Amino acid sequence: MPRFFVEKQNIADGIVTISGEDAHHIARSLRMAAGEHITVCDMDQTEYDCVLEQFDQDKTVYARITAQRRMESEPPISLTVYQALPKADKLDTVIQKSVECGAVRIVPFESEYCVVRAKADAEDKKMLRRQRIALEAAKQCGRGVLPTVEATCSFEDMLARAGGADLVLFCYEGEGTVSLKRFVSEKRAKNEIPTDRVPTVSVIIGSEGGFSNKEVEMAKRAGCTPVGLGARILRTETVSSFVLGCLIYEFEL
Repeated sequence: MPRFFVEKQNIADGIVTISGEDAHHIARSLRMAAGEHITVCDMDQTEYDCVLEQFDQDKTVYARITAQRRMESEPPISLTVYQALPKADKLDTVIQKSVECGAVRIVPFESEYCVVRAKADAEDKKMLRRQRIALEAAKQCGRGVLPTVEATCSFEDMLARAGGADLVLFCYEGEGTVSLKRFVSEKRAKNEIPTDRVPTVSVIIGSEGGFSNKEVEMAKRAGCTPVGLGARILRTETVSSFVLGCLIYEFEL
């Protein structure tokens, strides 16, 4: 059944109002008609079964709610992926797979070894495209919230933002790391993972060249713990799926 995300303000008196690209998709691409069924999510973990009732050409679609339920598809941790800009279209893969694995936010950043650099005049267009990738991935895997992709930031800004999480994983393949399993176990043993609310987790991933020694020291001073991911060196586009999979196993499965 086709799935759509809407703002809560578009749900009132048992009617869902769908406009913009989604309305055009329903009316033109899917060629749906009154009486057909869709699924709508309000981006706050409530899902609605709906019946299409009225079409205002292909600009607005109105659907009547027939049932609703609380979704259980969100993980018990709030995951943010901070990804250093990779080459080619690898960031698209990172966004898609991170959303599928449960991330609520993806934040690209620039680091010393990045080959690709953000261009101010193209950033808005890229953000729209990246958010569309996140939207399609969220629809496909049945997410209860719509994850966001934010604008590219600097390494320093990334550290300041990532450091506010309950768990900060600075993924690093060099020496002096703590294994992911040990890192989480020690945090739990010290009661540093909250149990009265959803814990927040920052996962920081380098580009193809990893991080420079200077950046590793900066991360340590910012309170980040370099975390190792095993005996094998992973491609940058693989790391988010690997780490999020490990965390979902640890906290959810």
